[in-house]
Amino acid sequence: MIKKSPSRRNAPDDARVLENLPAFLRRCRERLDPTVLGLGGHRRRTPGLRREEVAQRANASVTWYTWLEQGREGTPSADMLDRLSRALLLSSDEREHLFLLAQQRPPAIGRAPVEPSIAKLQAVLDSLRGAAAFIKNHRWDVLAWNEGALAVLTDYAAMPPDECNILEILFCRPEPRERMQTWETDARAAVAAFRRDVARVGAGDEVQPMINSLWSRSECFRRFWDEGAVASLADGRKVAMLPRVGRIILDYNAFDVEGAPHLSMVVYNPVSDSDRAALDAAISVFRSAG
Repeated sequence: MIKKSPSRRNAPDDARVLENLPAFLRRCRERLDPTVLGLGGHRRRTPGLRREEVAQRANASVTWYTWLEQGREGTPSADMLDRLSRALLLSSDEREHLFLLAQQRPPAIGRAPVEPSIAKLQAVLDSLRGAAAFIKNHRWDVLAWNEGALAVLTDYAAMPPDECNILEILFCRPEPRERMQTWETDARAAVAAFRRDVARVGAGDEVQPMINSLWSRSECFRRFWDEGAVASLADGRKVAMLPRVGRIILDYNAFDVEGAPHLSMVVYNPVSDSDRAALDAAISVFRSAG
């Protein structure tokens, strides 16, 4: 459970744990505007909907929902989780997060194929000559990359393995803030997507030390993490200002790696001819510096 404290810097360790089901339900309930749902007209001492209002919208008993939000109820059925998703107006990403928190397992996917090797994935990355691309895992460690990624994102090859992590780079190194023209928006979205990725593979215990470390070292990470948002980063746009090159705009897409649910490939493509020229220039600069 996420507990509030007068001083976030001195908050107890459990302020940084991955959000549990009661805390998630409570946060989603409290963010809803009762007037928008036709439930206004009387004074409220707390924000959002009351528990009995959520129960009514989900066609559930008030006692059952209250116990669920207090952590005193068992695992809800899939049907009930769907009803709660609709009652709380959850997005598709938040609905998936609700199921993962409640059932503590991903959906059955049948017999898993053999996981591809990083060497084979590297060959795919190297074939993407007109793009910047990398492979990351559920911890957001960057495991493989092509030359374009080194030129326009960051020099992963020069980093110690334990620092070659997207969140570590975003929040604990100065280069991203200097290069990314929408750093705060992008960093906030990254934290929301990281929370989703960790829950999808059930890796909360594994990544908790990393979350604790980032939470203690970065005020921005601490603020974004405590917002509790859940979202995906399937696609988007990155605008960067590169030294000796100038402005470059890239559209990115993230792809799951078949047979490896904890891996994804992220590909950045230039949006125009001038951006393709900027990518070529950035690669030339990178080669000359090496």
